[in-house]
Amino acid sequence: MYKLLIFDWDGTIIDSAARIVSSMQAAAKDCDYPVPSEEQVQNIIGLGMPEAVRALIQGVDDDGIEQMRNRYGHYYLSEDSTPSPLFPGAQHTLESMRKRGMRMAVATGKGRNGLGRAFAQTGLGYIFETSRCADETTSKPHPHMLEEILEETGVSSSEAVMIGDTEYDLEMGKRAGMDVIAVSYGAHHIDRLKGFNPVLEVDNFPELEVWLEKQGCFA
Repeated sequence: MYKLLIFDWDGTIIDSAARIVSSMQAAAKDCDYPVPSEEQVQNIIGLGMPEAVRALIQGVDDDGIEQMRNRYGHYYLSEDSTPSPLFPGAQHTLESMRKRGMRMAVATGKGRNGLGRAFAQTGLGYIFETSRCADETTSKPHPHMLEEILEETGVSSSEAVMIGDTEYDLEMGKRAGMDVIAVSYGAHHIDRLKGFNPVLEVDNFPELEVWLEKQGCFA
């Protein structure tokens, strides 16, 4: 029985892939780097910014990474108006599970400023007991951020589950000794996630609460 649900944010709770793609492409153009394709950007969603930029731009140096970080943040937080809605049923399901006593956290490739803004815009920050961001610990798929969450909450790895839409999420969970749940509607195709042997494949967010209830996770 799980006592703690740890969620990825982008692609799992919020449908932000299109905005991430357009912001990253605009940042690359501003910095005079080759503009990555939509597929290339989709593939790095979930990584911390330095790891993402290195994967997209061959031979980029630290100054280039910082320039990309600044321009990406400019577009994603201010200039890019591409909608980033919550996935259908996400808000209701999260609120319902919290009312029923489920403990929840976030482990994200976002920076702290970006997650704070997302919490404020969605009004969902109160749902989560704690969170870890890529700019304050080790990037996915290293398990460090999950290990920190488990230590802070006092929950064992066998009592927690990582929920995400990318290989990085599920690899991180597995490396932390946790069960993992794959969502099929995010950045990485579900076929890429099956290799991590998820205990559940979710096609829509409300399925999660139904399944957890069947597992006896609610009082």
